[in-house]
Amino acid sequence: MEVRDLTIRYGTQAALSNISLDIREHEIFGIIGPANAGKTSFLKTLNRMDTFNSNMQVDGKILFNGLDVSRLKNVYALRSRIGVVFPLPVGLPMTIYDNVALAPRLSGKKNKADLDIIVERCLTRAALWDEVKDRLDSLGSLLSGGQQQRLTIARALSQQPEVLMLDEFSIAVDPVTTMRIEDVLKELKQEMTIILVTNLVQQARRLASRTAFFLNGECVEIGETEDLFTGEVKDSRTRDYVEGRFG
Repeated sequence: MEVRDLTIRYGTQAALSNISLDIREHEIFGIIGPANAGKTSFLKTLNRMDTFNSNMQVDGKILFNGLDVSRLKNVYALRSRIGVVFPLPVGLPMTIYDNVALAPRLSGKKNKADLDIIVERCLTRAALWDEVKDRLDSLGSLLSGGQQQRLTIARALSQQPEVLMLDEFSIAVDPVTTMRIEDVLKELKQEMTIILVTNLVQQARRLASRTAFFLNGECVEIGETEDLFTGEVKDSRTRDYVEGRFG
């Protein structure tokens, strides 16, 4: 993905100003920064979720595999290629099986055997299969918070995305589940690009190959993640943030 001169406004209030960056294939790209830095707004533009907010104005250019996303007619197809997992997990009011099978069904897959394979594969990749394989007919909304978050990831994976965006997935998840999901993400990057927005700077250090630091609507710095934590920074604000002096 290539982002050029991206500016986002809500009414007259700028959320992001003149953001330019590239996201490489098969990397985990981290985005860190305090609240109201513009991180979630940035994600919303990548798969045109900005269309849900009539007050959100987007200027600049975003290219996905060379295609200008603002000119794509079928935003639903775009969102199947660029999946997203939000901070608070939402189990749809249907069974665990149907939560994962929903998107494949909507895309035309009807054969039960094929759907069984998809559901098992996605739940396995989300590190949830062993915990739910004997109760796939139970409501997904009755799972624990950590299980629902992994179910949300499985649901996103059912669309076979090329890019998976995660927006502070660990907010409502216990530390043990967080580490399990992190292990999943390390494996998934072999198959797709992952964009990880996190409020935990050490999580970015563990997972991301490169990281961008957002502050007050500005992309202060982008670099190899380890460089940001070992003093090789271009802006003192980056060092202050990763060392916990504010945030």
